[in-house]
This record gives sequence, structure tokens and C-alpha cells, in this order.
Amino acid sequence: MTGNDSLAAVVVAAGSGRRFGGDKLFCRLGNRPLLAWTLDVLDQSPFVSLVVLVLSEANLERGRRLVGRRNYGKLRSVCLGGPRRQDSVWNGVREAAGWEWVAIHDGARPFLTEDILARGFETARAIGGAVAAVPVKDTIKLVGPGNVVESTPRRADLWAAQTPQIFRYDWLVDAYRVAGDEDATDDGELVQRAGFPTAVYLGAYENFKITTPEDLALARMLARRLRCD
Repeated sequence: MTGNDSLAAVVVAAGSGRRFGGDKLFCRLGNRPLLAWTLDVLDQSPFVSLVVLVLSEANLERGRRLVGRRNYGKLRSVCLGGPRRQDSVWNGVREAAGWEWVAIHDGARPFLTEDILARGFETARAIGGAVAAVPVKDTIKLVGPGNVVESTPRRADLWAAQTPQIFRYDWLVDAYRVAGDEDATDDGELVQRAGFPTAVYLGAYENFKITTPEDLALARMLARRLRCD
């Protein structure tokens, strides 16, 4: 795709794996490394023109070897991340200069699908910014000092954010420049702070992030259900 339809994907895979207890990105999931699940989908997607992979210094060479073995045609840049997730995203975004749209996706969310990408890109093109999310299933309590419940937000108003998060490239660059050193939980928060409109679109409950060994065990069960072993 070219012009207003050009989409670059930045895969953020530069975390330390502290909560997991090690580097989860190269753990076997079904018939391939966990990280390969995301890269395979993006490399085959008709929406994606460029893939940028952001890795930590510790897994940089291993990641490059994975890319070489799987011969990804769209993955043209592998770069180092930074101390925070948003620093890693910014490093990747700069590698995507020249593209109209950028999709940010967590490398530890292996169950990305073409349908999720399609919904996200459609939403982004309509409003400028789109965040994958799913409606929360549980009742949420807002808790104050002493664990005292302060309020119970309406469940219908609450969505759990995921990735991909897709934005106009110029909006994302402006949002990062405005933010400076201020922390944010995700890219959607930075874009919203900069004054740009952002909408949620339906992700998938299966599109969860592998954070703990228990998450990986659940992912392996799902991979078997998808007959990917």
C-alpha cells in the first residue's frame, strides 16, 4: 500500500521479562517461538508495508537470527529499545519515518489476527487514532487509602486496552515530543494528552499479553486448540 494507506508496524519486544523470570519472547509456543507469531501475521498482512522490531540489548542478536531464519520480507529494521516501554516505541517510530500510519504492537501478544488489524486500521483511518480493547467482564472498584472503596464505575464504560494501537504518524510524533520525559501507560494515553482524538475498537480476549509463566501455559493451551502444534 502507498500514500494514505501505508501502514508501518512497530513490534515492541525490548522488555526485561522480570515478571516472567526470563526472556519469554523465544519460548516455544506451538510450532514456533512466541515472537514469531506476531511477526508472521504482520509479514503476511496486506495492510502492512513495513515492520520494525525493537529488541533489548540482551536479545538483539537472538532476534536477528530469528528474523534471518524466517526470511521476513517486510521486516527491514531491527533496533534497540530504551529503558522504558515508551522509549522503545519512540526508537521504533523513528525507524518508520515516511509512513502515513503506525501500528504499535506488543511482541508478547502472540494471538494477533488479520481481523484485529483490519478493524484497527479502519477505525484509525476514520478518526486518526485507534486502540484495541475489550469490554471488561468483572466489576471494577476504585479504591482509595486504606483499601476503602470510593466508587464502582459502570462496567459498560470500561474497556481493557490492548495492542495494536494505530495512529497517524505525525500525531504520534507530536505526542511523543509533547510528552518529553513524562511517563504514560500506553501510546493511546500520550496521543490523547496531546489533544488528538482516539477511539477504541474491538480486539479479542485471546489477544492477551504473556507476562507470567501462567500466561504462557494458557497460551500453549490456546495454541493446541488452534491446532498449531
